[in-house]
Amino acid sequence: MAVFLLLGSFLLLLLLRVPIALTLAISSLVTGIYMHIDLAAIVQRMVGGVNSFSLIAIPFFILAGEIMNEGGISRRLINLANVLIGRIRGGLALVNVITSTLFGGISGSALADVSSLGSVLIPMMKKQGYDNDYAVSVTVAGATQGVVIPPSHNMIIYSTAAGGVSVGALFMGGLIPGLLLGFALLVLTYIMAVKRNYPKGEPIKREEVPKIVREGLLGLFTAVIIMGGIISGFFTATESAAIGALYAFIITFFVYRDIPISRFKVILYRTFRTLTMVMFLISASSAFGWLLALLKVPAMATDFILAVSPNDITTLLLINLILLLLGMVMDMAPLILITTPILLPIAVGIGMDPVHFGVVLVLNLAIGLVTPPVGSVLFVGSAIGRIPIERAARSMLPFYGILIFVLLLVSFIPSLVLFLPQFLAK
Repeated sequence: MAVFLLLGSFLLLLLLRVPIALTLAISSLVTGIYMHIDLAAIVQRMVGGVNSFSLIAIPFFILAGEIMNEGGISRRLINLANVLIGRIRGGLALVNVITSTLFGGISGSALADVSSLGSVLIPMMKKQGYDNDYAVSVTVAGATQGVVIPPSHNMIIYSTAAGGVSVGALFMGGLIPGLLLGFALLVLTYIMAVKRNYPKGEPIKREEVPKIVREGLLGLFTAVIIMGGIISGFFTATESAAIGALYAFIITFFVYRDIPISRFKVILYRTFRTLTMVMFLISASSAFGWLLALLKVPAMATDFILAVSPNDITTLLLINLILLLLGMVMDMAPLILITTPILLPIAVGIGMDPVHFGVVLVLNLAIGLVTPPVGSVLFVGSAIGRIPIERAARSMLPFYGILIFVLLLVSFIPSLVLFLPQFLAK
């Protein structure tokens, strides 16, 4: 009865469109009252959920992303990518994917990616003769790289939910899959551009190239600082995030100087608003996860999945299917917090490394971000492109195929994830 009450109230509140953090908190409190658990114990679990040193990195990553997003980094990265590959057939579409790769390494957010880059690139592509739905689908699909390529605050959330898996190992584990995803999208984008005879990019004056490259690399160096500090062992993930945010502040306000220092107040407001939602969500899900464990829901789920799966391959396919379906109806962060304690023991039981499972989990949920009916990134992209969500989803079909193909490669070839963490650990 307690399991039914916990999960039933959770689903009911979701259907009533109650915010996910409140849904988790209310379901936990109601179930705790039914089980005669001291509410102070539940509150203590909620407080303990955010009492983690690794979580301090999240506000700095969010702040760095907000600063660079506000300060014109997206435009400079677009110009940098245009210098590299803009003259190829369908060059602006390829620039779109490359810029998402670069920007994802700074913001760590698919939503920030499609919001910032899409508002510039989608109108630009339409003006140069690209189909509207193609412009939207390229931008939306490219944005999925943002949550896989390091640094990604979703990896930090998974680390917390998984009981302290190394954030540095997760960052390194996501690098090759993220770049593989970007390469696969480039190939598909180029094939479609040639088939539809989209135009080449406009030429760039030679005298402008040094400035474009210099400004683009200055912004991109934020990711280099963060990842370089972690890889070298000189900084922890938290320290690297703080230094990255400081560097982003200096570059934006004292080098680029596109916006006045007074805008920093707005940036801080947006950062704190996002941070409040993330921390409340982590706090509420900690209590929810504790009750799931107390009621032995992960063990029951493990027994059920292993009972219907005759072998490890089928089990892994079933895990992917569950995550893809859940990703279609819920946002990424709550799903990481809810599904990790349930599915991680199953994954470990079939021989998956927790780092490997974490990257597979995030990649699954990244696909959910661009899949209807709740895909937030798809909705933002269709809004920017001013096309119906149904048309945007139809235009995404070839890209869904590529995303699933890369997901299967990453799922069944562990070395794509584990090579860098194991190599750098030697």
